[in-house]
Amino acid sequence: MDIDVKEIVKISHDLYKRQLVSGKAGNISVRSKLENKDIIAISPTLKSLKDLKEEEIVLVDLEGNVLTKGKPSSEVNLHLEIYKARNDVNAIVHTHSPYATGFAFSSKKIKRLEGFGKITTPFLEEIDYLPPGSIELAKNAAKAIGNEDVLILKHHGVLCVADQLKEAANLAEFVEDIAKTQFITHTLNLSEEI
Repeated sequence: MDIDVKEIVKISHDLYKRQLVSGKAGNISVRSKLENKDIIAISPTLKSLKDLKEEEIVLVDLEGNVLTKGKPSSEVNLHLEIYKARNDVNAIVHTHSPYATGFAFSSKKIKRLEGFGKITTPFLEEIDYLPPGSIELAKNAAKAIGNEDVLILKHHGVLCVADQLKEAANLAEFVEDIAKTQFITHTLNLSEEI
């Protein structure tokens, strides 16, 4: 098995340091193969990514069966449904970063800017609010993300997917920067004088 638990822990800590998650919010996972079966390494429930330790990472199969000690994130179904829908995705980062989540709680949309590929749509894809941890959210997100790499969960947060965990984490940071820039631009445009 080639799950790099140290990388999961390092990126968890980085997400916290970059202020993309706070408290016990946010979760990450990585897909790997063991004897031709998909194994998901996911952050545990009710644990801050700030203090995450290697031994706290939980392994589950694609059906959600827990293979190690611990309890997986309450958003485990969100991760599993996306992995089932997207063979090209091997890493998922779910954040509650302030600017991007602020957009998620507003009627404004985050513009898609250059930086992570060709612009095919003017705004980042989003889905309506469904309760966190629900199977309805998981299934809707897996369907809505389609071939996108980012999904805004209305009144909830941000979901980023990639082939590699570092890329998904960098994408989460880029989305936050886009949201921040868009917020600052909007605020400045409202002001007559500076």
